[in-house]
Amino acid sequence: MSKVTKFDAAEYLDSEEVIAEYLNAALEDEDPNVFLAAVGDVAKARGMAQLARDTGLGRESLYKALTPGAKPRYDTVLKVIRALGVGMHASPIHQKSDPNKELQRAR
Repeated sequence: MSKVTKFDAAEYLDSEEVIAEYLNAALEDEDPNVFLAAVGDVAKARGMAQLARDTGLGRESLYKALTPGAKPRYDTVLKVIRALGVGMHASPIHQKSDPNKELQRAR
């Protein structure tokens, strides 16, 4: 019988580009815990102690803020994201168009 090991995303988060794509994928999920877990994976990959130094936050505070179900403050999330070498930006959501609205605009 073969042994299955638990997948650890942190093992693959080795560049800012990969980290950004991973976090973008997590942001697509409506569950905020998915994003927090992804940020936690990135923090683990980079080293929680170093991240604490880079953000000026305590390690315990970081662990608590990145726990699924936590409600971290925006400034905490922003500090962590920037310390991880990535940024956040907004882009329009492309929704399905309503044919009736398209006809009204055309008139």
